Amino acid sequence: MAQENNYTEDNIRSLDWKEHIRLRPGMYIGKLGDGASADDGIYILMKEVIDNCIDEFVMGNGKRIDIKTKNGKVTIRDYGRGIPLGKVVDVVSKINTGGKYDSKAFKKSVGLNGVGTKAVNALSSHFMVYSVRESEKKSATFERGVLKEDPKIEKTEERNGTFVEFYPDEQIFKKFAFKVPYIEKMIWNYCYLNRGLAIYFNGEKFESKNGLQDLLENNQDGDPLYPIIHLEGEDIEVAFTHGRTYGEDYYSFVNGQHTTQGGTHHSAFRESVARVIKDFYAKNYESSDIRQSIVAAIAVKVVEPIFESQTKTKLGSQEIEPGGKSMRAFINDFLKTKLDNYLHKNTETAEILEKKIKQSEKERKELSGIRKLARDRAKKSNLHNKKLRDCRVHLTDMKNDRREETTLFITEGDSASGSITKSRDVNTQAVFSLRGKPLNTYGLTKKVVYENEEFNLVQAALDIEDDMDNLRYNKIVIATDADVDGMHIRMLLLTFFLRFFPDLVKRNHVYVLQTPLFRVRTKKKTRYCYSEEERREALVDLGKTAEITRFKGLGEISPDEFKYFIGEDIRLEPVMLSKGASIEEVLCFYMGKNTPSRQEFIIDNLRVESDIAEEVASDKEKIEKAS
Repeated sequence: MAQENNYTEDNIRSLDWKEHIRLRPGMYIGKLGDGASADDGIYILMKEVIDNCIDEFVMGNGKRIDIKTKNGKVTIRDYGRGIPLGKVVDVVSKINTGGKYDSKAFKKSVGLNGVGTKAVNALSSHFMVYSVRESEKKSATFERGVLKEDPKIEKTEERNGTFVEFYPDEQIFKKFAFKVPYIEKMIWNYCYLNRGLAIYFNGEKFESKNGLQDLLENNQDGDPLYPIIHLEGEDIEVAFTHGRTYGEDYYSFVNGQHTTQGGTHHSAFRESVARVIKDFYAKNYESSDIRQSIVAAIAVKVVEPIFESQTKTKLGSQEIEPGGKSMRAFINDFLKTKLDNYLHKNTETAEILEKKIKQSEKERKELSGIRKLARDRAKKSNLHNKKLRDCRVHLTDMKNDRREETTLFITEGDSASGSITKSRDVNTQAVFSLRGKPLNTYGLTKKVVYENEEFNLVQAALDIEDDMDNLRYNKIVIATDADVDGMHIRMLLLTFFLRFFPDLVKRNHVYVLQTPLFRVRTKKKTRYCYSEEERREALVDLGKTAEITRFKGLGEISPDEFKYFIGEDIRLEPVMLSKGASIEEVLCFYMGKNTPSRQEFIIDNLRVESDIAEEVASDKEKIEKAS
């Protein structure tokens, strides 16, 4: 008989605000992470503070925000009205305390629950805030949510506004590091949505004059097919064009919040833009043909928005305001008037757009037979060849709290895939095994995706043939050997993604797995080293008798060891496009014809394996002589 568990008053426990946040940080800031992903917790902490500054700007107070990061510390200063001095401590340390419950003052605010800065405070090893109002200043300092310094109000000559300084707690965010491109992208989005605002990040100025039109121009890959259509109305702004790549690319925002997972406004725009264009041409074009290669941005302002999580990445509101017009009707009515008028006035754009739609229609029909055969082949291959070792949880499992952890490792060869398969977390980690080097898809059409078995199966595994919204894994991790062949396979895979599914890279889904280059060990200790510098340090620490192993391929790493490299301490390098980079130019340089400039680049960056071996021997010899 099972032992009966005691359940008494002693089992009931009440946590204070900071204890609850620190015990369940995911409820407040989503996943933790180390900064490798754009939605990792350290960026959410920044966003929570910046959102308050943006709300001040929207209310007409302060046109400048200063942001700085250095060695993990973040400082943010706005020039708004400043927190009322008598409430500075309460605002950052008492749940359900804030100024956004009064809908008259913050009718269309980013955050409405009064949690943001409290979460930042509780999850920071150091948190300092001060507010300036009419030549008076009130400050407070905390450690992990505990008030340490609470000085009295003092006189100052500083401008009105609020200053926040924090350092994410390394007990929670282990080995974290801020990546500047992620921060800059976040800052640019704030500027696109708030014309007239200037944000200074580490001294560099960011601002936008044309809103969402600037967003598309700065993120466009090559020249668009026609000038960007930029439409504005009360509580809504839309910009779109068609590019020269495959897929659909969207940027959606609600009250200044970048809804990376879309939501009701995103769905309504996709439906409405296709419907209005069909009506304009009076032809029943397929919606997928209309939207093929579209690049669009939509921003709406919603009264008391409902999001599907605390991190506000997906809008759930069905109405533009409580009891008001539905989201679909609001967006459709706007486009029906504004877009229809635009196309009537700009006949040249209308002609180019219809030509693009017909081209997409023709290509779809040409591929229809091939796609059916490819689907059948993919099903049979996955069933019989076991190329995909799937996981139990998927990104589409909306109610599963581990969906953001889902990862697909793409490996080459049976040895590497076997080691990862045996050491993975079967709940969230899947493995896809490539057979040899993939095809170079630069300059090829989408027909190759279905005719090439490997790429057809990769597409089927990801489930992205028709819609990115069906993507099964949050992270797509390229896991190849740390040698010339491995690098080549990595480049071939990236060429495939950038050529046919660029959104995977633009939305920060693609990563490269970092595995150790060396194992340095003695009988008592083992150190895994990811660089030459780490190897040297390990050799000094462990002594001259240490055994050094150079991992030439992933297959040489046993499953028992591999579990350390794809577990909690996994090292992932995100694949990011630098601002202004053209996908076409990047692919042409690396994967096009063998030009003199590329030959020069390869020669300048080449490191031969024998050079590494020589350095290893040389370092050991130096240590022996020194000892």
